[in-house]
Amino acid sequence: MKILFAIQGTGNGHLSRARDVYPELCKYGEVDVLVSGIQADVKVPFPVKYKYYGMSFIFGKRGGVSILKTAQKLKLFKLIKDIRNLPVEDYDLVVNDFEPVSAWACKLKRKPCIGLSHQAAVLAPNAPKPEKSDLKGVLILKYYAPVTAAYGFHFRSFGENLFTPIIRKEVRDMTPTDEGHYTVYLPAYDDEKLVQHLSAFSKAEWQVFSKHNKEPFSFKNVHIQPIENTAFIKSMATSTGVLCGAGFEGPAEALFLGKKLMVIPMQAQYEQQCNAAAAEQMGVPVIKFLGRKYYGKIKWWLMNDERVKVDFPDNTATVVAQLIAEHAPKYQVQQSLT
Repeated sequence: MKILFAIQGTGNGHLSRARDVYPELCKYGEVDVLVSGIQADVKVPFPVKYKYYGMSFIFGKRGGVSILKTAQKLKLFKLIKDIRNLPVEDYDLVVNDFEPVSAWACKLKRKPCIGLSHQAAVLAPNAPKPEKSDLKGVLILKYYAPVTAAYGFHFRSFGENLFTPIIRKEVRDMTPTDEGHYTVYLPAYDDEKLVQHLSAFSKAEWQVFSKHNKEPFSFKNVHIQPIENTAFIKSMATSTGVLCGAGFEGPAEALFLGKKLMVIPMQAQYEQQCNAAAAEQMGVPVIKFLGRKYYGKIKWWLMNDERVKVDFPDNTATVVAQLIAEHAPKYQVQQSLT
């Protein structure tokens, strides 16, 4: 069986999850990988056949997505050309992690496209939503990468075909310790603002991973370094707590490692607002933005040792096997006989 595995390259969560999904898909056939997007910092340990510019949301420096930079970076005619030229018809199965080029190519050529993503779970009727509705955000989640069937991941199962997070093997195999520092990943804030606010908490040591600086530097108790996968995982595994955006994989990994967690959802980013609602429902402290208004809540978090306990079993093989059984059953039978 020929499988196309298409992965969103904006942010790091999709590619992190793909590290564990890819070898499971390979059990059932020949897998070609497609990655689109320009905002990822994580590299994958397998070959990528198709690398597309795609359609990325560009992080700003004040806590949200930069609409202006996103519009400036959009290459609409290239996107349309890539969608038309992608040979999805050559594949027996297309598995899609919120990737627009393959999703729209399948829609154009009336080919099934199977979603395997966090976004599928966010859209589930029973999944937590923020108090303030966002029609634009809902439409983006529905139509950015449309699929014909979906399997989703969230902090807990909120319905059929929804599963707990995939924790990549390199994190799952870590032995957590506590060396007293706090790991920070807030890519929607620039380093100056992070230093300004974090240095106000002088008794905490902050290890900040930055998308905006290529050289490490320190100011008082705030240590800035460029984002790098191995260093970030080590920092998180040896931390007291993690302060990060309300993405999905990062908070899920912090919870899996048993760390104190506080999240700050990106402004005007509906998916992160939904994630924050789900995290808060679990007992994770959430603040709306990094600013003086929330110093009291940050101080409380630093002084307390409350941690949210989770159960995230290793279910990657089971989820992929179910997907294959339901959408490529003859290949599932062949694989089980070999």
